[in-house]
Amino acid sequence: MRRISIFTALAVTTASLGLAVIATPAHAATVVVSNSTDLTSAIKNATAGTVIQVRGGTYYPTATLQSTTNGTSSAPVTLTAYGSETVKIDGSSLPSGSWIFKLTADYWNVSNITFQNSPDSAVVCQSCTGTNWNNVKTINGGDSGFTLTGDGTVDNTVKNLDSYGNYDAATHGQNADGVAIKFGSGTGNLVTGARLYNNSDDGIDLWSFSSPVTIEHSWSFGNGINRWGDSAFEGNGNGYKLGGNGVTVAHVVNNSAAWGNSGNGFTENSNTGAIVINRTTAYLNGGAGYYFATSSAKLGKNLAVSNSGGPVTKGSAVTSSGNNWDSGISTPSFISTDASTTYNARSSSGTLPSTTFLTTGSTTIGATMN
Repeated sequence: MRRISIFTALAVTTASLGLAVIATPAHAATVVVSNSTDLTSAIKNATAGTVIQVRGGTYYPTATLQSTTNGTSSAPVTLTAYGSETVKIDGSSLPSGSWIFKLTADYWNVSNITFQNSPDSAVVCQSCTGTNWNNVKTINGGDSGFTLTGDGTVDNTVKNLDSYGNYDAATHGQNADGVAIKFGSGTGNLVTGARLYNNSDDGIDLWSFSSPVTIEHSWSFGNGINRWGDSAFEGNGNGYKLGGNGVTVAHVVNNSAAWGNSGNGFTENSNTGAIVINRTTAYLNGGAGYYFATSSAKLGKNLAVSNSGGPVTKGSAVTSSGNNWDSGISTPSFISTDASTTYNARSSSGTLPSTTFLTTGSTTIGATMN
């Protein structure tokens, strides 16, 4: 009797499902998919160490792609585009109110995929630990583009995300943020290199998230403007909304910029905690550049120019030092106020596009815009 190895059996089984498989160590495989049925199956059946490579094209799943399977820190589950191919997962065929992709799982790496036209939120990671999101886009969805939520949301990294054009028609734009880290807790969560723009509500919203989140090297712009002809439009349009619902938490924002938002550039949103805002720029926002009326925020080396609500609203508990509204601090000139280059393609490594917009050449104040 001829023996069949575990790898041969795996190859035979998956071949019968139409999946191309390259066997690696036991209980892990590289799965290459090229249609929505196989993509759904691969995500559902992934185990620790599985690598799912998605061939180029546009995929139209008919149900939310989801998994509750954990990877491990040494053997994460990977979902990524095949090579340099362009992958779009489109929610146009999903039932009303559906998300495109939901994880309730730990240690997944997701990269180089666009999630677009979701009926509701595009990507939701619920009570996740150790997930990494890199060079992902969440665009033109029916609620927030990218969401982290739930208790036990720990050590997740969102890197080089583009999230734009999200609008919740049913509630007239009041909920759809670029990034929503809401209704949960957990330390070690980082957003870096994000570009969050033209969403109906806020660029990033940390409403009712009770553990510190760090945001760095990110841009939030053009949010809260009625681009949808909604006569009852209710989008808030803050660049960085850093609290709400009674939380007291010391979120951190470093080297980031907010411009052209309908609301405030940076706001505590009733968070009374010791928020840290360092080397950021707020320009041409409809509210204040920085609104920190009730918190014990630490505002340092920030630059506010041409905001309709003034440079800053700050309460007596705020520590303010080295900002251009502070005594003895001059306001450097911008090299450029033409924002067109901020829409350019990212670099080959996924970093924000090179720009002179809002740069000053200063080494002591304002965002460096990279």
